[in-house]
Amino acid sequence: MLMEWSESLETGIETVDTQHRWLVDAINALHDEVTKPTPDTEVVEQVLLGLVDYTYNHFIMEESLFQQHGYADETAHRAEHNRFTAKAAALLETHDRGELPADEAMAFLKDWLTHHIMKVDMAYVPFLKGKGVT
Repeated sequence: MLMEWSESLETGIETVDTQHRWLVDAINALHDEVTKPTPDTEVVEQVLLGLVDYTYNHFIMEESLFQQHGYADETAHRAEHNRFTAKAAALLETHDRGELPADEAMAFLKDWLTHHIMKVDMAYVPFLKGKGVT
């Protein structure tokens, strides 16, 4: 397991937390698979495809909330999303070339996720909750 879900990652917004929990599980599944003596490339591919799909759907959901409620930091937050989406797509391309995601990529995913949820996402929580989003 690369990272454990904890209360410190909870935003208190049910949809967001459910999706973030899925992301933590997916990153852990990817880590668990690539650290096996003989990783199953099909499992790695499915997890990576799920990550790419997740990024599009989750980020669209968050960005829709920002637009709907007029979140002032939407542009900066969207830029963070774009960086993660690009990295997830790059990991999939690495896999498509027959390579496994490296330790550096796994560290990036963990660090980005922790930073993004605990800092960037937590910044919008009071605003959205103030608008009645739960």
